Amino acid sequence: MNMRNQWPVLPIVAGLASGLLTGCGSETGDSGGTGSSVVMGMSDDVLATDPSSGYDPGSWLLFNNVFQSLLSFPKGATEPQPELAKQCAFTDTRAMVYKCELRDGLKFSNGDALTSEDVKFSFERMMKIDDPAGPAIIFPMLGSVGTPDAKTVVFHLKVPDATFPSKIASGAGSIVDHREYDADGLRTDHKAVGSGPYKLDSFDKDQAVFSVNDNYKGTAKVSNSGVTLKFFHGDRTALKQSLLDGGIDIAYRGLTATDIADLDQQDDSKGVDVIEGGSAEVQHLVFNMKDPVAGKLGVRKAMAYLIDRDALIKDIYQGTAAPLYSIVPAGIAGHNTAFFDTYGARPSRAKAAAALRADGITGKVKLTLWSTPSRYGPATDEELKAIAGQLNASGLFDADVQSVAFDQYEKDIAKGRYGVYVKGWVPDYPDADNFTAPFFGKGNVLGNNYSNSTITGSLIPNTAAQSDRGATDKEFGRLQDIVAAELPVLPVWQAKQYAVVRDGVYGLEYCLDASTVFRFWELSKS
Repeated sequence: MNMRNQWPVLPIVAGLASGLLTGCGSETGDSGGTGSSVVMGMSDDVLATDPSSGYDPGSWLLFNNVFQSLLSFPKGATEPQPELAKQCAFTDTRAMVYKCELRDGLKFSNGDALTSEDVKFSFERMMKIDDPAGPAIIFPMLGSVGTPDAKTVVFHLKVPDATFPSKIASGAGSIVDHREYDADGLRTDHKAVGSGPYKLDSFDKDQAVFSVNDNYKGTAKVSNSGVTLKFFHGDRTALKQSLLDGGIDIAYRGLTATDIADLDQQDDSKGVDVIEGGSAEVQHLVFNMKDPVAGKLGVRKAMAYLIDRDALIKDIYQGTAAPLYSIVPAGIAGHNTAFFDTYGARPSRAKAAAALRADGITGKVKLTLWSTPSRYGPATDEELKAIAGQLNASGLFDADVQSVAFDQYEKDIAKGRYGVYVKGWVPDYPDADNFTAPFFGKGNVLGNNYSNSTITGSLIPNTAAQSDRGATDKEFGRLQDIVAAELPVLPVWQAKQYAVVRDGVYGLEYCLDASTVFRFWELSKS
């Protein structure tokens, strides 16, 4: 089943040069949905309106605004807070029983009462449908859901998981009306009934129209009268032009680094602002540990010593990404700099050559780097060609690049046909667990034949069971050190989020953070 690194991820263009704007002010409109409506465009599609199916950035953008979860992530924060719930907590010391008490008077947008029955139904439905394109995969620990009364929900877990609150605070925890959804199958009419700040008025291939949900009860304070989301289906040129022409107020997801830099230069004359936010989106090179070439530690170490991340950021991304030297990105608790500490920030041909000699390799290493053209950003192919050029410039490698359409790319990875390939990852929830367990746990999603018994048998279960997330730093650090030494993956960059807005549009700085929640309600327009 696909995880989010395998969805249609068009990276939110990674960072810009330090001179760019970091926001357009903190002014917001009136709360309560009395402001102007806002029109936003993005190149991603929304693949699903049913939260038991969608597991892509576009769909989760819809879910986070139309549906509520028991908990939610406050703007700028990585710790969830009560949303549908009045309060939630583990009731045992092992992090295996999680209890939530719902707010009073909850209703869906259609007026139906929202009770614990809907919460139980939503989770059981998601798990039963277990859609290959859905989020059920992040709940293997969920045993049963109890409802002692209409306002109380009790989750019984199969194994301890202190990250469970963060998981149910994500789009995967969206609560649906049990009267409106089939318990055994997905909704196919492109309609949605939730209890979030917005209701979905219409949805088609060109746009989705949202209006304010008057029945909403939660933490959000709505600063507009509605949002229209226009889809540009990967046409980045049309997205940019629509912004400049005034057809949309906001351009989000899919603009290239060149577009962002160009718009930043034009902002005064064209009436647009570039807004920068944090992100935990990452990209790695992945090594097939059973490949006859990439499976050799000396080859992987040589690549780690030779790749110049700073040059990639400057030349390919025009300053729009940060070099990544860790499995857990900066801004996420548990982050360290294991790859920087082990291999340094500057390329070293001498150390690369020594690593190859230590593995008995004396001739040039013939290697193919496998790419896919757009799934992990429009510059992926160019980036991989630049990496091949860096390797070849050392005189130690004879590397080339092959780019394959994503469907075939995934099939070939599953069959073990690639030695080195690229993967991107957008987190489901802002915790180090989401950057480690999917990659290095049992049945990892990378398909690279890597396993380490210390990681799977001790570090991952121990960190998952620790309710004090700050107390996991040491073990997450040890995990990252092991990965840096054994090199099943090589981190390359960490993104920043960007949106470009027309003058008079506010609140974007509250929509772009490591939680990956884009909050429609923060947007206002004068």
